[in-house]
Amino acid sequence: VQRCVETNREIYLNIGIKASTLTGGLKYALATGNWGEQKKAASAKAGVSQVLSRYTFASSLSHLRRTNTPIGRDGKIAKPRQLHNTHWGLVCPAETPEGQACGLVKNLALMCYITVGTPAEPIVDFMIQRNMEVLEEFEPQVTPNATKVFVNGVWVGIHRDPSHLVTTMQNLRRRNMISHEVSLIRDIRERE
Repeated sequence: VQRCVETNREIYLNIGIKASTLTGGLKYALATGNWGEQKKAASAKAGVSQVLSRYTFASSLSHLRRTNTPIGRDGKIAKPRQLHNTHWGLVCPAETPEGQACGLVKNLALMCYITVGTPAEPIVDFMIQRNMEVLEEFEPQVTPNATKVFVNGVWVGIHRDPSHLVTTMQNLRRRNMISHEVSLIRDIRERE
């Protein structure tokens, strides 16, 4: 590769990089769980990948929903082993192994669903097309009873007919035109 750069020739990656080297490295890392250079085993991270438990269907699901706190197992500190208040409904309070890993290995609750997230800009643009007034153009004296519109906790504008906007967004979500992960909440008392 360096000779090609020095002589201003075209670089062909399939000549400069051996696919078998990359494949062998990935196979080794996935098989052993040690990620890093094979020669420098001391600096490699251990336990990154694990073999999926296929003992029963329930054990497979439990293994896929397992979380691991990356601290030493031999410590006597109780705080990392306890459930935090923010884990309510997200982490199962009963399913944890006994012994040294107790409380450090936790499992997600059965109904817990991890979302990837969707960009907010298309939703804001859609609501602007549906008569949402942008916050920069909002005049409180003209429309004092308007409903505030928040996207991801950020006040983006106001709308004069919130019930129509909410039903339109719900219909779009039901038809899978916007992501099913998008949640809609209308607070009539707070006009939000």
